[in-house]
Parts: sequence; structure tokens; C-alpha cells
Amino acid sequence: MKRTISALIRNRPGVLAESSAAFLHHKINITSISCGETENMDVSRMVICAEGSDDDISKVTNDLLAMDFVIQLDDLARKEFVDRELVLIKVDVDKDSMSQMMQIFEVFRADVVGMGQKTITVELSGDQERVEGLIKILQPFGIKSMCRTGMIALKRGDE
Repeated sequence: MKRTISALIRNRPGVLAESSAAFLHHKINITSISCGETENMDVSRMVICAEGSDDDISKVTNDLLAMDFVIQLDDLARKEFVDRELVLIKVDVDKDSMSQMMQIFEVFRADVVGMGQKTITVELSGDQERVEGLIKILQPFGIKSMCRTGMIALKRGDE
């Protein structure tokens, strides 16, 4: 089962490694991890997407809560949240496919950020379904390279 965990952590060396080690200890696969400073430069928000049973996720979240650098931890699978991911995709292009590709970019509201003689690079920001949808549609054209940020997320509402 896919889960999204959001943690506020103190900025100090090694916290990302210690956090991911807790997942390794419980043999839980991390599918995405992102971390960056919040409005407070001493605090970062780490968002981890992982696949594991409810029991395994509960064990790893308890381990994380016991770590002295964790300020707050939320299992977003149990709450409504807003998520986004950024992807850059470089895809093969020729004069025959250019028009069709531009229509695809327009439908997905993706931005062209670079062009070469044989490739076009596009960026898209959106939820994971939208990102996955664009990737799936572009695969037949020939994706040359791709880079994804991983999911970032916040709880909805006033919390």
C-alpha cells in the first residue's frame, strides 16, 4: 500500500540518512523522498512516499517520532492533502511529430523549456497522476532522459 509521510525536522547533518535508514530497517521501499527548508530556516519538511503494510508503516513512523530531530510527523494517507511533483522530460522530436507533441503539451499545460535539433525538453508540475499521464503519452515518441523531484505535500485546511 502506498503511503505519504510528512515530517518537520530540524536542519542538521545526517537527518535524511537517519530517516531513510529507519525505512531500510523495516524493509520498506521508499519510492520518493524530498526535503527542503520551510518558512523557518532551522526546520525542513521531508515528504516520503513509501510502499508498505499498515503495520510496517506504523512501526517506522513510531521509530521516526522517537528521533530527536523530528518535530512533527503526519501520515497523509489518513488526511486530505495537496501534492505536487515537478518533472523534466527530454523527448525525441521531428517535423512530423512536432505538432502532435505541442498539442499534448497544451492539454497537460506543460512548458517547453529547451529545444535541440532532435529533442525537446518539457517541464510539468502537477499531482502524480498528471505527471504519470504525460510520461505514458510521451513514451511512444522516445523519452531520452527524465528527472523527477519526488512528491511534495501539505495537509489541506487550516492545520
